[in-house]
Amino acid sequence: MSEETRHLSEEELKRLEEQYDPEARFRTTLRPVAILAGVIMFLLSSYHFYTAGFGIPRATLHRGVHMGVSLFLVYLSFAAFNSGRNKTTGFVILGVPVTDWIFALAAAVSAFYVPYVYDQLQFRIGNPNQLDIIMGTVLLVALLEAVRRSMGWPLPVIALLFIGYAYFGQSMPGIFIHPGADWAGIVNHLYLSSQGIYGTALGVIATYVFHFVLFGVMAQKIGLGQLFIDLATALTGRFSGGPAKVSVISSALLGSISGSSIANTVTTGALTIPAMIKIGFKRHFAAAVEAASSTGGQITPPVMGAVAFLMVEYLGIPLRTILIAAIVPAFMHFFGVLVQVHLESKRLGIRGLRKEELPKAFKVLREGWLACLPLILLVWMLMSGRTPFLSAFWAIVACIVVYAIQRVMASGLVEGAKQWAAGIYDGFVAGAKSSLSVTAAAALVGVVIGVVTLTGVGFKIAFMVTGVAQEWAGSVHGFLSFLPFEVFSMQTLALLFTLIMTGVVCILMGCGIPTTANYIIMVAVAAPVLAMMNVEPLVAHFFVFYYGVLADVTPPVALAAYAASGIAGANAFKAGNTAFRLSMGKALVPFMFVFSPSLLLVTDDFTLSAFLLAFTGAVLGILSLSAAITNWLRGPLMAIERVLLTLAAFLMIAPELISTLIGAALLGGVTLRQVLASRNAAAAQMGPA
Repeated sequence: MSEETRHLSEEELKRLEEQYDPEARFRTTLRPVAILAGVIMFLLSSYHFYTAGFGIPRATLHRGVHMGVSLFLVYLSFAAFNSGRNKTTGFVILGVPVTDWIFALAAAVSAFYVPYVYDQLQFRIGNPNQLDIIMGTVLLVALLEAVRRSMGWPLPVIALLFIGYAYFGQSMPGIFIHPGADWAGIVNHLYLSSQGIYGTALGVIATYVFHFVLFGVMAQKIGLGQLFIDLATALTGRFSGGPAKVSVISSALLGSISGSSIANTVTTGALTIPAMIKIGFKRHFAAAVEAASSTGGQITPPVMGAVAFLMVEYLGIPLRTILIAAIVPAFMHFFGVLVQVHLESKRLGIRGLRKEELPKAFKVLREGWLACLPLILLVWMLMSGRTPFLSAFWAIVACIVVYAIQRVMASGLVEGAKQWAAGIYDGFVAGAKSSLSVTAAAALVGVVIGVVTLTGVGFKIAFMVTGVAQEWAGSVHGFLSFLPFEVFSMQTLALLFTLIMTGVVCILMGCGIPTTANYIIMVAVAAPVLAMMNVEPLVAHFFVFYYGVLADVTPPVALAAYAASGIAGANAFKAGNTAFRLSMGKALVPFMFVFSPSLLLVTDDFTLSAFLLAFTGAVLGILSLSAAITNWLRGPLMAIERVLLTLAAFLMIAPELISTLIGAALLGGVTLRQVLASRNAAAAQMGPA
């Protein structure tokens, strides 16, 4: 394939997103069904918009309405199989198979049933009647099928395994044995109590996440996403490897309002990947830069892929605290990608964009400043302590007002009003459409959480993992006990091995499972492991969150990298490996803030001195490791220099003054040798005076 760039059409980009993101694989429907689904989606968004501003009804009613309507729409919007998205066979009604209509109605009725009989449930919780069991069984089946259609097999398989574990508990081996539960007991716990389907996960989606998904759609509608890309291009495009740095900065900015790695990859990658290839980057590297950057958007405040709002519920702390805690780790990720991009650009001698290729930053802001106002308002309200859903309400109101001004200024009062009304309708429909699969997933994750609370399996896993970690730590400590560093103490090594095992499990669970669902499962299964090692709850939650996100760039199921490789025309596996390498900062940072919680800024033992030591060590460690991986600092590195820089990186990442100073000395020595070598090379080129 030639190195000429290729620009994909909107239709090609849409097909690419559908290929790697099951949540985007909507079926083609006949006009009556499309109108029906569109109207219901608009009403669902309108309901959430109203309740965000004027009050949310009783929790069970609110969650039931949201889930029931969403599941009904899932069956109208997603075909049973991908091959049937554009055609239907057999007995159909208005182009939709009759079985899908049955599933849709059954899912909606069984979801509405619990809110309908809510006042009676207090008399029969623990003793469900026959209708309760039937309705609960119907909803479980409908949820499994809805998630399979909209997200694929991984999550339904996990849910089925957990249900099987609850039912066959007496047959489980070793520490995993438990008394078991009959089907009525399982349905009672998962369907009628607040510990299962109607639990925290669904509540957060219905109460917080939906509003921020809708805000993200409306912010894109007023041009905020394009403004971010143009502004990043104007500010960083002129530097060495400019388009790659534009990719990093624009993805960070766009990620602040988007919760999807793949959507972010396709949106910004359509512009940045061809530009990177054009100035000399290899195709797989261009794809990897975009994938690593877009995945980082999920850890960028204020949205953080919806996980921030789940943390509010699980940890019982203000959203403002979580957003502050996320700042430094997010910075470290993007800093790590930028450093590797810069060093790779220098190594290859790749230029930046020419002056005539760059937009003017002042012009970009002058023409697009209005689009920034809703985001500024949102951040201000969140940081001032307003509730997330009220903040989202006023941010959406601001988007609606800004969009009205833009349409009227562009097309006049009458035509602008028509365009505004059509745009608001489309935005509300798109917002609801984007939330369908995550709603189904959150409800099904409630099944997993319900089994964990029913059987206590989370603590059994924690006991097993910490036991193995203690054994490994004892073996390693025997060899390294002569070293003076605290990092090689028995307690620290046990925590290190626990973190490594937990991180691996998070990545494996993240293969094919969206970040939100992965985080919820890991909180139930992996967070107790870290709690047994005395890791602060906030730190433990951030750790499992970061490693769950990392799955999007970790082969063999690196979905964001594969989507980017489709745009670049690159080898997907090679792009995934490179994206993981570029995300090394995201892989290291969770270990840093576990061993030095001050990096999160809001932990109980925060001190300025500890923060400065950890921050400096992290920055220099990422720089050192990036140079070793890229094989370039001020020039090409010798093999021994790469080894020394790698050693220096791990010494500086450890939150100890002595190890940090030793690592900094190693980095300084290699840098000095590089500076002298480059000066000697320059002098040799000039020749004798």
